[in-house]
Amino acid sequence: MSAIAINKLFSVEGAVVVVTGGGSGLGRMMANALAENGAAKVYIIGRRKEKLEEVAKGCKGGVVVPLVGDVTSKDSIESIVEQVKADSGYVNVVVANSGHSGPTMHGLPQNPSIANIRKHIMSQPMEDFTHTFAVNVTGMFYTCVAFLELLDAGNKKGNMPPTVRSQVIATGSIGGYNKNIGVGYPYNASKTAVHHLIKMLSIYLGPHKIRANALAPGLFPSDISAPLLAGKDGTQEGAFPANFIPAEKTGDDQDMAGAILYLTSRAGAYLNGNILVIDGGRMGVLNTSY
Repeated sequence: MSAIAINKLFSVEGAVVVVTGGGSGLGRMMANALAENGAAKVYIIGRRKEKLEEVAKGCKGGVVVPLVGDVTSKDSIESIVEQVKADSGYVNVVVANSGHSGPTMHGLPQNPSIANIRKHIMSQPMEDFTHTFAVNVTGMFYTCVAFLELLDAGNKKGNMPPTVRSQVIATGSIGGYNKNIGVGYPYNASKTAVHHLIKMLSIYLGPHKIRANALAPGLFPSDISAPLLAGKDGTQEGAFPANFIPAEKTGDDQDMAGAILYLTSRAGAYLNGNILVIDGGRMGVLNTSY
């Protein structure tokens, strides 16, 4: 088979992958895509056991392994690492996908006064703002770092094509570029931090042959986007006007599958420090720093 044949170029055959937040939304989409396309093991991490088990049951037997854990707890992350180490001994990819929306500006009147704005924000506990960063930034960072030795072992295992080095992949967001409020102040700011941390890790870990990349999704079906979708199926073309999303729809399972398979296969092996935007053109109609 030619080296540029699609079955070779986009193969994740035999890969061992960890996906946090794998019980729903983007994490579920990524876990399904990897399992359906030949990954040897996909460990999905989350706090809700029933959601994790539901995803595992829907995939090829034994490929998706549910592990209950909390990325805001260092002890929990370390425990997960030890479980993966005992089971497989190495990983090729860690997808730090767990996310939290945090406090929003919903509920304010149209054209709010400065008094309205102050009252709304000051009524929100500071701990809620901080927790958004604890999940989206701190949890992401410590997850990536905790698996470094197993990622190094993945390089040495040699189960991937020679030029496909181990990597960490974080789930960022186009919110990290959005200068409007979007989901909320802490969410957007935290995703900006995710993007920058990934670029820093790509340089710092480069000499150790471990890559760092991120996805910056636009609107996809997930717990975070549920309030905006209001129960409708946004994946159908025409669900949104072109001046809101030029593609006129949210992303779907195939869109996310294409992105994660590109990043984790030989096709994306030359990416390092990259923030891969997948948004149907949404940022083109927003006030962004992109």
